[in-house]
Order: sequence, then structure tokens, then C-alpha cells
Amino acid sequence: MASSESEPQPAPTEAEKPKIEPLRLPTPEEVRGQDIWNNCAVRSVVSGVLGGGLGIFMGLFLGALDNPITQEEMTAKQQFIYTAKQMGRRSYSSAKTFAVMGLIFSAAECIVEKARAKHDTTNTAVAGCVTGGVLSARGCVCRMCWFCNILSLDRKVLRSAFLIKQVYSVHSIVSYKSDFYW
Repeated sequence: MASSESEPQPAPTEAEKPKIEPLRLPTPEEVRGQDIWNNCAVRSVVSGVLGGGLGIFMGLFLGALDNPITQEEMTAKQQFIYTAKQMGRRSYSSAKTFAVMGLIFSAAECIVEKARAKHDTTNTAVAGCVTGGVLSARGCVCRMCWFCNILSLDRKVLRSAFLIKQVYSVHSIVSYKSDFYW
């Protein structure tokens, strides 16, 4: 017969115990790297450059999908030239938009984070609202509010939906166990 749960088990030996790694302090190079990355100007420029790179690839992809209206009337060479020009225009336009969006969003988030001395989703929401407001400043006020809501509330909504899902799953486990025991 197998041993029951009430019998004492032998203590694990040294070889069976999990190894606990000691706490390691960061090296001076790591600290300098973190200090450089925590600079708002560096973060903003890097985000702008990466946003521009993303915009180039998005423009290339979306520009390649544009078909000329008079496709039957154009030769293959004319279609190729038209598509290449369209891809270039789209890439340039998307690169500018994504670079400005990344630069403004990152700068706003960094400034708000340093001013509040907190790292949470409220910083992201405020930065999204600032970015939406700046990008739509030339348009009407309703467009500015729309962009503000879209760019700021998506994180809040997704986070709250995730928390609701977690609470629901915990509630279902608790109710399942309580039903099981009763």
C-alpha cells in the first residue's frame, strides 16, 4: 500500500533543494546605460527614428497594394513605375507621420512620468491624449477629442478588460471550489 499523506516525508537533501541566486548589483556600465535611456530626449529621438522606420515599411507595403485605375491601358513598365512612385510617396508620408507620432508620444510620456514620479498607465493615457491633440491641432476640436480618446483610452480599456477577466476567472475558481465542497 502506498504511503499516506499523514506520514512524514524525509527532508530534501542539498542536491534536491533549488538553488537561490544571490542578488547582483548592476555594474557601472549598466547604470550609465539606464541613465542614458531615462533621458527624455534620447527616448524621444529613438522612438521617432523607430517610428520612421516602421512608417517606411508600412508605406512600402501599402503602396505596393495600390493598383492603378487604368491598369488595362498601362504597359508593364508603366505599371512598375507607377507602383514604385506610389510606394515612395506612401513610404515618405507614413515615415513622417509615424516618426512625429513616436517622438511626441514618447516625449509626453517621459515628461509626465518624471513629473508624476510614477510609472503606470495614466502616463500612457495622458501621453496619448497629448499626441492626439497635437496631431489633430490643425483640424477641428471634435477631431482632437476623438484622437485624444482613441490614443489615450485604448490602454485603459484594455487594462480594465484584462482585470475584469482576471477577477471573473478568480471568482469562477472560488465559486467552483465552494460548490465542490458543499
